[in-house]
Order: sequence, then structure tokens, then C-alpha cells
Amino acid sequence: QVQLVESGGSSVQAGGSLKLSCAASADTFCMGWFRQAPGKEREGVAAIDSFGNTRYADSVKGRFTISQDNAKNTLYLQMNSLKPEDTAMYYCAATNIWPLIPLSQGQYNYWGQGTQVTVFS
Repeated sequence: QVQLVESGGSSVQAGGSLKLSCAASADTFCMGWFRQAPGKEREGVAAIDSFGNTRYADSVKGRFTISQDNAKNTLYLQMNSLKPEDTAMYYCAATNIWPLIPLSQGQYNYWGQGTQVTVFS
């Protein structure tokens, strides 16, 4: 069982930046960030495998960067140029599926509790 704990969520003005962190209790092949806004389905935002290969949703390409510190078992999501539509609960997830770098929630086994990001205009 892998435990995931997110942090870093906050309220920020549009155009601002935030960095989310996710501390994992063990290594996995792939980790990702998902988000869910009220009344909407959970969607994949970004994912990274243990070799550093990444994948992004079109809506965040060029604005968000996923990274990891393998020594600390910590996943990050740097979010720049934030927009009100980025407002959501952000979840960290992990899976041992490889070599895929999935953005589909059904392919992830482990989930954190989420951290709220609110972007106001």
C-alpha cells in the first residue's frame, strides 16, 4: 500500500503561481496529478514515470510542470499563469503501470486526499 499526502494548495490571483507537493511512502513506476472541479469529472493533469518522462493535458501544457525528487519520494506540480478555470481539488496518484504514462484515473491504484487550489480573477 502506498500512502500519498498532498500539500501546497491555496487561493491565488489569476496569473499567479503555486507549487503543489505530494509525499509518497514508497516508490512506484508512475505518478500523476489529477483535478476535479465541482460538478465535473476528475481529469488527468500531468504524469511522470520513474525515468522522468512526462505527459500533460492540453489545457495545462506550457503552464504546468511536473517533476519529482526520487531521493525524497516527492512529486511536485509547478503551476504558472493560473486561470480561474484551474480552480479544483488537486489529487496526487500513483501506479505501477509502465511504460505507459497514463492520464486516465482508472489506471491509478493509489490516491491522496487532495489539496484545494482556488484561482480568483
